[in-house]
Amino acid sequence: MKPPEDPVPVHHDDSWGPLPPRSTFSLLTRFVLTVLLLPLWWALIVVLFLCFIPVVIVAEIFTVIPGFEKGFAGLVDKFGGGVKAWPAWCVTLPELRHEGDAAFYRARVDKRIDSWTAKELAAQKAEKAPPPGPHDIPVRAYRGVGAGHVVEAARARGWELSHDRPSDPLRVVRLRRLPVTD
Repeated sequence: MKPPEDPVPVHHDDSWGPLPPRSTFSLLTRFVLTVLLLPLWWALIVVLFLCFIPVVIVAEIFTVIPGFEKGFAGLVDKFGGGVKAWPAWCVTLPELRHEGDAAFYRARVDKRIDSWTAKELAAQKAEKAPPPGPHDIPVRAYRGVGAGHVVEAARARGWELSHDRPSDPLRVVRLRRLPVTD
């Protein structure tokens, strides 16, 4: 008889474990590039947003065409989902100082999940809709402990991996709150 399969193969795949520490030279280079290029990146995002406003105003005229609004909304969602305020190439000062420090990354993950849990519980207590999910934790928050730790910490607080949008342990872990049973 075949044993039951683990619903999340966290322990069977090395990609769910901690990522190897990056070299000091690589981190310093990325940090310098972050300091120099990130403000330009943010300025570019603002300029694109400001240029997008007239396009949206003109597109509003075309909403009388059936299906246009749905297609345009899909385009906007794709564009907005692709533009990240913190690109994958940037390295912040805390990341530079704590590369390879598992306790630092464990605290980052725990703080983020605790924050989401508090918001969910506050919404539940106030009988309001919870914040929309799934909630993403990027690799920059868990690289020293691995995506497996994120899943374990999340499960301990009533979360699970999102089924709507799959996680990629080398880039992002997507979580959703388990339904509350009364």
